[in-house]
Amino acid sequence: MSQHIPLTELPSEPAVSCSNCAACCCQLEVMLITDTGVPRRFIDTDDWGGEVMLRLDDGWCAALDRNTMRCTIYEVRPLICREFETASPECLDERKGMASIYR
Repeated sequence: MSQHIPLTELPSEPAVSCSNCAACCCQLEVMLITDTGVPRRFIDTDDWGGEVMLRLDDGWCAALDRNTMRCTIYEVRPLICREFETASPECLDERKGMASIYR
């Protein structure tokens, strides 16, 4: 007697989530427009005198933990970071720009 194993359709692409992302949004310029408690050591001043998140020489946000690719100040992250939604059109555009790092 043969057993029938049901076929399960797998999604063609994995669902977008922060756990399968290379933190590409952490290379964007982030203006600080509200006070969320970002530690001073992560704040820089842009060419026009506005406060922005400090980015390192290679373009990555200084608050990004390079080992885990997670934000080290998540609880006090800037408003723009809070509003940048996972899988939003903006998020998907940024991921497309870094297509070579995704399988």
